[in-house]
Amino acid sequence: MKKVALLLLSTLGGAAVAAVAVKKVIGDAAEVQHNMSEKHLALFLMMNQWVKVKQEGKHLADYLEQKGYKSIAIYGMSYAGERLLEELKGSNIEVRYGIDRNAETIYSDIDLVTNEDRLEPVDAIIITSIFFFDEIEKQLSEKVDYPIISLEDILYEV
Repeated sequence: MKKVALLLLSTLGGAAVAAVAVKKVIGDAAEVQHNMSEKHLALFLMMNQWVKVKQEGKHLADYLEQKGYKSIAIYGMSYAGERLLEELKGSNIEVRYGIDRNAETIYSDIDLVTNEDRLEPVDAIIITSIFFFDEIEKQLSEKVDYPIISLEDILYEV
């Protein structure tokens, strides 16, 4: 009888440990999905604001010129970074390089570096990865002493 009780307790204990582990895995996956959802919502809202700016006939290059920025770097060379690069083509704003943690795997018309590389001086760095702006700004501000600006902020100030 003691062996049966011990076996039963061991089985129940193992099941409880497994249940906790499964709950943690499911919880972690749900958190990842939630974060991705928040990130994409923020990107959508920013891009929507960009469309509004364009519909009003405003240009980001004009805004940057008014601020005295002649050369910039773009941090984040995914969708928003590529759109910003494209918008600034043919303007008086020189995009000197892009910064992206996946620089080695991205094709672009400009030079790309990682945030671990030496960053050449520019008038400002524009961060397109708005969901991670605070973290990126903190990291970059330890390396450079020129303005680090959120693309989202620019779009709401234009």
